[in-house]
Amino acid sequence: MPKGSNVPVPTTELRVELGWRSGPGVPDADASALLLVGGKVRSDADFVFYNQPVHASGAVRHEGKRDAGGRVTDTLLVDLARVEPAIETVILAASADGGSFGQVPDLAIEVRDAAQGTSVARFDSTGATVETAFVLGEFYRRQGAWKFRAVGQGYSSGLEGLATDYGITVDEPQQAAPAAPPAAPAAMMPPPPAMPPTAPPPPQAPPVSLSKVTLTKAAPAVSLTKQGGTSGAMRVNLNWEVRKQFSGWASKLGRPVAMHNDLDLDLCALYELADGSKGVVQALGNAYGSLHQPPYIHLDGDDRTGAVASGENLTVSLDHQRAFRRILVFVTIYEGARSFADLHATVTLTPQFGAPIDFSLDECTVPSTVCALALITNTGSDLVVQREARYLVPERGVSPQRTVDYAYGWGMNWTPGRK
Repeated sequence: MPKGSNVPVPTTELRVELGWRSGPGVPDADASALLLVGGKVRSDADFVFYNQPVHASGAVRHEGKRDAGGRVTDTLLVDLARVEPAIETVILAASADGGSFGQVPDLAIEVRDAAQGTSVARFDSTGATVETAFVLGEFYRRQGAWKFRAVGQGYSSGLEGLATDYGITVDEPQQAAPAAPPAAPAAMMPPPPAMPPTAPPPPQAPPVSLSKVTLTKAAPAVSLTKQGGTSGAMRVNLNWEVRKQFSGWASKLGRPVAMHNDLDLDLCALYELADGSKGVVQALGNAYGSLHQPPYIHLDGDDRTGAVASGENLTVSLDHQRAFRRILVFVTIYEGARSFADLHATVTLTPQFGAPIDFSLDECTVPSTVCALALITNTGSDLVVQREARYLVPERGVSPQRTVDYAYGWGMNWTPGRK
């Protein structure tokens, strides 16, 4: 599509894919959406991005990134049938992290039918220089129907400038105020007359925080303590999508891909506490754990599709972090697929305080049914999150749980279990 042109779109679920070609020196990019009334958001809740991934209406959801042979995509799922009647426009934006879009080759936005996978619209953005954010496209209502317009408006002020333009209140880093000069002595004055009490101002919603931490092979670890994540609950979320075609190892076998309703992934955690006790939190055997007593880890539920907005979640109580020695978060394929080669998954750790931590799983090239995701270690003075993204292949007759145990030296005894 040329810039400024428009095309009708169906009111079914749509996948909006922000794509670019990765390589040395290429910044990361992030997709986001803003839901507007009269050209502005109604509140900060109308901003959907990596730190606020699901709109309250369920109409827009940030799904995360995948890398397929050097072509990276960051995806938004948009269900136009669920967009509230008051919303007139859904802005589709991109922001660069660690550089400008002049360093990002082959930047494009593509709208696809989520069910069929067919392309509805595509806009290739060219000629970028110093821009660090773009409005690439927008969905807008016209005579009761939805259309997509290719926009291509750049910003040199990044995601913060773009979001502020549409009415978002952005959290700014606080700086120490300069010391006030000493006051000069003043003449004695009578006290001012007492003022009548006034009602306290209404509470203000906290501003949106744009900070985040993305773990990579080159920078695989981060300190929760330095990020401010020292208390409250930390959610560990796994979201996945199924590849249409097997890739890597599985492609050689020509197997058809399992669909969401056939696939069951289980998010689990091995734990070792400071008192030496060890165990596992998992759906198998209904070992869901507890937040308020050992192990202070709880599995929120068992999502058997990966397609729901919340995905699969573990919650860790950082209020009891002194009780932890180490926690290994891992995922197993319970049924519906032969290997992680079929899947793309995104892992996000969201502490109640501090920046979210995320990473994508690399493409699997072995027949793996279990993947170690992240290792959380208490060093005594710090709590460190280490990206593992380690695919393991169980030996014949050995369970995925026992395979992870062997690989990380947990030393537990295992018995068969079922859901």
